[in-house]
Amino acid sequence: MTVELAGTAERTLPGDEFAALYAQAQRFYAHQMRLLDTHDTERWAETFTEDALLHPLSQPGPIRARAGLENYVRTGAAHQRRAGSRLDHWVGMLDVRPQPDGSLHTRCSALVHATPGQGGPKVLYVCVMQDVLVRSRGEWRIAHRRVTRDDLA
Repeated sequence: MTVELAGTAERTLPGDEFAALYAQAQRFYAHQMRLLDTHDTERWAETFTEDALLHPLSQPGPIRARAGLENYVRTGAAHQRRAGSRLDHWVGMLDVRPQPDGSLHTRCSALVHATPGQGGPKVLYVCVMQDVLVRSRGEWRIAHRRVTRDDLA
């Protein structure tokens, strides 16, 4: 599945219906980033579909399915604990594009910053996340995510 926002056939929705979908997407990302930042790996992985695909910045190839996602986050959390820093994510500039099949194509900016045990936060990455969100068991879940450095997006 390819995430491509430009040129996709968008589904036009009435303003109030779109506003409700947009609010759902915002809540989804706030919840998902909170799970990631608190190292709740299992619940974070559950925000993806069973067969999800993640293309992160830190790896040349994609991570497939939930078990790989959990391992990826668990490894990152262990690294942060050893380094004595806290990693946080901020998501903004969210663009939501409803698709004819009911999925949402989203694009947002993400700041990833570390706060060491001593001192102030330091921005590590400015990224663009492009996702395909689908409904699964009544919840929005990510079927595909591509994370790109902002200057390469």
